[in-house]
Amino acid sequence: MSRAVTTSSASETGSGGVPPDSPPPGGATYGYQAARSSSLMVAPMAGVPNPGMTPPPRYTDDAFTRFMTAVWTRPFWLAPVVVLACFVTGSALLLANDPTDGRPDPFGGCVFKAVTGFDCPGCGGTRALWYLVHANVPEAARHHAIALFAAPFLAYLYLAWAAQRLFKIQLPRLRITPGMFTGFLLVWGAYWILRNLPWAPFTWFYV
Repeated sequence: MSRAVTTSSASETGSGGVPPDSPPPGGATYGYQAARSSSLMVAPMAGVPNPGMTPPPRYTDDAFTRFMTAVWTRPFWLAPVVVLACFVTGSALLLANDPTDGRPDPFGGCVFKAVTGFDCPGCGGTRALWYLVHANVPEAARHHAIALFAAPFLAYLYLAWAAQRLFKIQLPRLRITPGMFTGFLLVWGAYWILRNLPWAPFTWFYV
């Protein structure tokens, strides 16, 4: 009987006669209590909030972002139709006002060229589109070769996107990498500089 009592007392006091639940000597109770409380934590049940944890902040969109997201995604046909309507309206306005005759029109002039006398990176783009609509490719290239180069890529990107959104038709996708886009911008910048040089053959691109 005394042997059983001795064994029970030893298990309750632990090694050195110190109870296992008592903090270590020296008053260092903070780390002990934190470690013990963490060892006794139980994972919260599904659907039951844990009062000891702060929920992460919720991301809320502003009203404008919600409106634009709804317009772009619902209904599924609206965004392709709006883009096409904008292009058709711009093309009709372009055909009704010849930008190559030198007369004032709704498109106005280039402020950068009026101030500096140099072509801006987009100078000649409207006239290039006008010549392209009229199937005059050489004059379109002379007024803005970069716009002429980019036009078929932009048209195909819209066609592939609209076909997938409207008819669920998956056309081959153009893989435009960041390096390709950066190279395009560099070529565009070089073209802008070269077309403003006062020597032939660069003067042929000055508009």
